[in-house]
Amino acid sequence: MKRIFTLVAIVATACLTAANAYAMGEIVQAAAAVPAMLPAALVAGAFALANPLAARPRAVTAAPRADASDPKKMLADLTKAFEDFKAANDEKLKAKTDDVVVNEKVERINTAVGDLQTNFQKAIDDLNAKLAAADIGSGVIGDIPADPEYVDAFKAHMRKGDVKSAMTKGVAEDGGYLAPVEWDRTITGKLKLVSPIRANARVISITGAGFKKLFTDRAIGSGWVGETAARPATSTPQIGQLDFPLGEIYANPAISQQLLDDSAINLEEWLGAEVDTEFARQEGIAFLSGDGVNKPHGVLTYVTGAANAARHPWGAIEVINSGSAAALTSDGFIDLFYSIPAVYRQNAKLFTGRLAQASMRKLKDGQGNYLWQPSFAAGQPATLAGESIVEIPDMPNVAANAIAALYGDMEATYLVVDRVGIRVLRDPFTNKPFVHFYTTKRVGGGVYNPEPMRALKIAVNP
Repeated sequence: MKRIFTLVAIVATACLTAANAYAMGEIVQAAAAVPAMLPAALVAGAFALANPLAARPRAVTAAPRADASDPKKMLADLTKAFEDFKAANDEKLKAKTDDVVVNEKVERINTAVGDLQTNFQKAIDDLNAKLAAADIGSGVIGDIPADPEYVDAFKAHMRKGDVKSAMTKGVAEDGGYLAPVEWDRTITGKLKLVSPIRANARVISITGAGFKKLFTDRAIGSGWVGETAARPATSTPQIGQLDFPLGEIYANPAISQQLLDDSAINLEEWLGAEVDTEFARQEGIAFLSGDGVNKPHGVLTYVTGAANAARHPWGAIEVINSGSAAALTSDGFIDLFYSIPAVYRQNAKLFTGRLAQASMRKLKDGQGNYLWQPSFAAGQPATLAGESIVEIPDMPNVAANAIAALYGDMEATYLVVDRVGIRVLRDPFTNKPFVHFYTTKRVGGGVYNPEPMRALKIAVNP
């Protein structure tokens, strides 16, 4: 019965369409269309009969049932009425005169077809209403159970356009898991400026607990004498000693063992590189301004008037004033460049900060030429009056009484003392479940010869 009803609905729809065409006056065209429409309808009906579960909505929970009329009889009556209508109307068209009887017959059959159409359409509408409400039958189609959740979602969609079952990537459970975001398997670190003092200084490695340097003042006396003149004793040079103690820098980061096992990035290698960079930054600061307490002695602390001015046997690094109380001047740099012995000028460089270079770019000579010149070759530094510039990130800025620049041979001035280098102790035991990477480096530093270096102080000339 279910399959017959489906066939009835399809064929009846085709027939009713043609009947409407006749009712509108398009009689001949509708008659010609019927033979082409019925086979397609029958094929569709046959397909529905052969596939009783195909294309059925999930919300349908029972098979449709006929009302008081028999579906077979409804189809037969509708088909017969339509055929009678065609025959009567063809007879009317062929008649040469207006026959009242034929006209009445055509109208009577047309009315019957209309009534059948109305009744059948009402049956279809009732069925659609029941299907939409899921309110008919026993609650199953064959062995497919009812799905109230789907029915509720269907109602919501028909009323408001909501589709709760739609897949979207915005919600993980609705399909977002299937649209993963690509991620970078490298780590970009925040900028850390590392001082280039180590690269320009003298570096030695030791195997003991510290390093001591011996110095002599070369204060040996001499004199001219005659052939028989007396030869009194002359002065003897003095020997001094300078200690370069080692400071220790350490880091002790921790990573859980599971993260080390599961991470897509080699965390040990990455962490080692981060520690290297941090050590380089910290020791660079100490090489410039360290106070010597558990760290190197900074080169700026050996300048005249600074904390370690008297530490070296040969005295402090000499200071040259800029010639202005709060600014750099061209004359001040000329005095600076020519203040060191000529033997050290060959490898001399100008060590200064970035903001100080901004002031240097504005300086001109007596002919109006700029002293600062950019580099025109890769790997070559900018120059000021022909002297190479080395940028030191932590150098003081231009301000009254500040040491804004150093000029000289850093390799002949500053000594970096390394003990072994960086040592890493992998410790998975102390703080389970974390693995600590206890990293240490012992390094010292200080001025071993103040003569090849001069400091530029922002101050007026005495």
